[in-house]
Amino acid sequence: MVPRYARPEMTAIWEPESKFRIWFEIEAHATDALAELGVVPKSAAEAIWEKGAFEVDRIDAIEAEVKHDVIAFLTNVAEHVGEEARFMHQGMTSSDVLDTCLSVQLVRATDILLEKMDVLLSALKTRAEEHKYTATIGRSHGIHAEPTTFGLKLAQAYAEFARGRERLIEARREIATCAVSGAVGTFANIDPRVEAHVAEKMGLEIEPVSTQVIPRDRHAAYFAALAVIASSIERLATEVRHLQRTEVLEAEEYFSPGQKGSSAMPHKRNPVLTENLTGLARMVRSYALPAMENVALWHERDISHSSVERYIGPDATITLDFALHRLTGVVEKLVVYPERMQKNLDRMGGLVHSQRVLLALTQAGISREDAYRIVQRNAMKVWESDGELSLLELLKSDSDVSANMSEAELEDKFNLDYHFKHVDTIFDRVFKS
Repeated sequence: MVPRYARPEMTAIWEPESKFRIWFEIEAHATDALAELGVVPKSAAEAIWEKGAFEVDRIDAIEAEVKHDVIAFLTNVAEHVGEEARFMHQGMTSSDVLDTCLSVQLVRATDILLEKMDVLLSALKTRAEEHKYTATIGRSHGIHAEPTTFGLKLAQAYAEFARGRERLIEARREIATCAVSGAVGTFANIDPRVEAHVAEKMGLEIEPVSTQVIPRDRHAAYFAALAVIASSIERLATEVRHLQRTEVLEAEEYFSPGQKGSSAMPHKRNPVLTENLTGLARMVRSYALPAMENVALWHERDISHSSVERYIGPDATITLDFALHRLTGVVEKLVVYPERMQKNLDRMGGLVHSQRVLLALTQAGISREDAYRIVQRNAMKVWESDGELSLLELLKSDSDVSANMSEAELEDKFNLDYHFKHVDTIFDRVFKS
């Protein structure tokens, strides 16, 4: 975890104090269930809740000697509970604590991520509605294609993040499982009812079959869902970065008073936030692969996954949380230049209307091949003039066109509003679904 890219609420979930508190609750709830089943004295369960405590520094000191984190934790708690602490961890194994704790942490982290996504979606909807009919050029292969609206660009982002939110909800459901099944997962030394009790108290579902560990396909799916959301962040960030290029400058990140863009060039206003988001997205995606590699463990368990998860659990969730928060700020404060969008729309002499003319000529009885040739030979003249020539005027002077279309009919094909007649339909699909 890099403090520069971390927010306190998410970071707190992964702090040692939080982790050990979850461990304590798992152990205490399990002892409660064991007491109800008559396996341990009820006084022991009560003593654990009443006297149980721990100190992170003391656990670390014990672990330095015993080389086992769960044993170090249990030893420290026992120092507070006293003689009845011997009834803790009855029939359990370390993975029962570690895996269930990780599930709790990921669930809590996901709830924060979902809140962040809701705020981002709200910002995207607000800006999309603001620019619903703000005309801009659509690009394919980075080249001018046909007109669209800036609102539609943002509506697409909204729909994509809405899908990401649904994937995150499913990932949360899949990761929210509890395993308290003992060595190799057979429940030989602990009753399945203990697991059910702990699951209920910790807000989890029981793992149907654990082999001493919760199967890591669940975690692989979880981190893959985070990676897809990160990719969506990069997609929108890349769009903003392109739109902020000097040659385009249709939108740009908010540049605050006193902000500096370059140590060398005072004129610079760089897309630093969206460039940063691109890098953060790469990091979140990078955690998906080791999560998938964790699926294949030896037999009933090994700990090759453990070191990986100590990295990717905190880092992926903390980084994505920060990225969602930063992207929301970019969207909310994004400076949009409709006049520049219109200027860019107009700069290539009407080439953006070429398809409408092509289709009109085919409707007038010309073969598609001939219609394409007629429009293209005029369009290339405009292209080679860098927009100095007008496609409309060239077509008016083309005898093959004038023989099949009147000037009024031709001029109608250059009506910008034509391209926006279904914007309402698309918005209804996106925002009313």
